[in-house]
Amino acid sequence: MNPSFGKYIIFIGLALVLIGAVVYFLGDKLNWLGRLPGDIRIEGKNGGGFYFPIVTCIVVSIVLNLIIVLIRRFFG
Repeated sequence: MNPSFGKYIIFIGLALVLIGAVVYFLGDKLNWLGRLPGDIRIEGKNGGGFYFPIVTCIVVSIVLNLIIVLIRRFFG
C-alpha cells in the first residue's frame, strides 16, 4: 500500500471527528439545516409525506468543495 493512502485515512478520520464534535456541541444551533427555503416538502393528509432537501444538499456541497479546495491549496 502507498504511504500517502494512510495519510488520507487519518485525515478523513480527523474530519469525521471534527464534524461529529460540531454536531454534538452545536446541534441545537444547526436546526435550520435541512429547512432552507427551496427544500421540497410534501405532506399527506394521513401523516405520510415526501421530503427532499435540495437546497440544503447544494449548500453542503458548495461548503465541502470550498473546504477541499482550501485544503488542497495549503497542503497539496
